Amino acid sequence: MSFFHELAHQYIDGEWRTGTGSWDIIDFNPYNGEKLASLTVATAAEIDQAYAAAERAQPAWAAAPPFDRRAVLERATRILGERSGEIAEAIIDELGGTRSRAEFEIALATEFLKEAAGLAVRPLGAILPAAADGKENRLRRGPAGVVAVINAFNFPLLAATKTVAPALALGNAVVVKPHQNAPVVGGGLVARIFEDAGLPAGLLNVVVTDSAEIGDAFLTHPAPRVVAFTGSDRVGRHVAAVAAGHFKRCVLELSGNSALVVLDDADVEQAVRAAVHSRFLFQGQVGMAANRILVDRAVEREFTELFVAETAKLTVGDPRDPETRLGPVINAFQADALAALVDEALAAGATALLRGRTRGNVVEPTVLTGLPQGSPLLRQEIFGPVALLVPFDGEDEALRLVDDTPYGLSGAVHTADVERGVRFARRAVSGMFHVNGPTVQDDPRAAFGGEKMSGLGRLNGEAVVEAFTTSRWVSVQYGRTSFPF
Repeated sequence: MSFFHELAHQYIDGEWRTGTGSWDIIDFNPYNGEKLASLTVATAAEIDQAYAAAERAQPAWAAAPPFDRRAVLERATRILGERSGEIAEAIIDELGGTRSRAEFEIALATEFLKEAAGLAVRPLGAILPAAADGKENRLRRGPAGVVAVINAFNFPLLAATKTVAPALALGNAVVVKPHQNAPVVGGGLVARIFEDAGLPAGLLNVVVTDSAEIGDAFLTHPAPRVVAFTGSDRVGRHVAAVAAGHFKRCVLELSGNSALVVLDDADVEQAVRAAVHSRFLFQGQVGMAANRILVDRAVEREFTELFVAETAKLTVGDPRDPETRLGPVINAFQADALAALVDEALAAGATALLRGRTRGNVVEPTVLTGLPQGSPLLRQEIFGPVALLVPFDGEDEALRLVDDTPYGLSGAVHTADVERGVRFARRAVSGMFHVNGPTVQDDPRAAFGGEKMSGLGRLNGEAVVEAFTTSRWVSVQYGRTSFPF
């Protein structure tokens, strides 16, 4: 596993280092338990070194010609494409993702790099009208400075790319703290790509560590002005509170409890395909996954029969097998938690239309129906291959069920009438909602983020400019003027 040994390090100020903390993170293959690498965690002192390097490097990078920044991002894009084969292998090994899921992530990450390259040379300013004669108002956006990035394990290459690439394109320096279950794909790999693309030292740093070692040092350090966090709402609440206490801007992409809605006039076969994709992509370990599948009673029987049949066909097991659709969940804790969750639902009166077995970290799909009204399971995020089917009568009840959750990340509605779907989507309290598609979607040009406990702020498109820059107003008075005092 030379790939993992080479990249399983801290990357600080252009140097690959071994951490000096008191314990090691062991990077395991979640399917077969193979040890991929071990990393000694970074200490608070190394966090300080990473931020200091970023602060030193950032001013010259911000002052560099935008076309120079674009050139680095274009080279990073080419490198990602040239190495896509070995990167896919790494995703399969470190995350337990299937090859198709790995290729899906690499393709999306490539699109985000391309978009960021263009962002580097876009105009970031405006001339605004002024009430006074002979006066001009200039509004200019510049880099925020240093950006802190904390990522989740589920799509680590994509999550890093969609924050690191635009932040760099806009003239910032970045320090990344990848998830412990994806320290290489979400950390070392990203650093290597940009290093080989010619990014100057200090502009991108990767520190692999844990709060047990560093406390809140990654958040409280004075260098970062923006914190971009992807993860659970529980941890996100803490990140937001600490950041606010230090007057740092936050962009939070948090938990979801998305619903896919099937109206009475939907193309049922298409809705089933979208629902299977939305619920079971990467074993359901996706914040946008359709936890709840809401079906109008007029089509409930047809949809349910088809959905259960299609779910039962999903091949579960070794992610290296090209026939496998679902690999393992990320670790034993998650596998055990999912089994307990299903047992709890059944004890509360739910019916299993399909009951999957758990073998090690491999969790077969389960389809539940008949959950009691008010069941806590209907209002929480389920990070695994468990689908909840919920019938409804009419659009108003469907909308009530969609919004009966503290989350509002993504959703989808299926209907033969596109404008009916658009009206429904506009009424839902959700950051993203899709008509006749899956709940799991991302696009580098479309604002990405959630409402309620699903996050703060947005990424992608124009939103990254707002996230990773700060605006400055400069007024110019031409000629003499009078003053009111």
